[in-house]
Amino acid sequence: MNKSVEIRLESLADGSISERFNQELQKVLANIADPNTTAKTVRKISITLSIKPNDNREMAEVSIQATSTLAPAKEVMTTFIMDRDNDGKPAAAELKSGQRGQTFIDDDGDVADDTGHKIKRIY
Repeated sequence: MNKSVEIRLESLADGSISERFNQELQKVLANIADPNTTAKTVRKISITLSIKPNDNREMAEVSIQATSTLAPAKEVMTTFIMDRDNDGKPAAAELKSGQRGQTFIDDDGDVADDTGHKIKRIY
């Protein structure tokens, strides 16, 4: 084989490159449509061909891989109230009221403490 031969991506490995590209493109499109991700983050699709020749350099095995880089989910923030338990070990609870020591009306319409535990009314 002395002459140059053109290899076409669209027919390589029975079209599996196109198939892999489309699979990754669907992931990218779903990630772009996800409101939990940042819209302006760049997404990427990479197609890698790894070519490993044999010792005689007469043949080569070709591995085809398609991968995508997606936008991560947006960061979600909360606040912990830090304290120590009865044994002196560090402890934390999520602040629900917005201010340490403040009670508030929860989603059920009940009075709750700053960590969201309902306060029982004594009549």
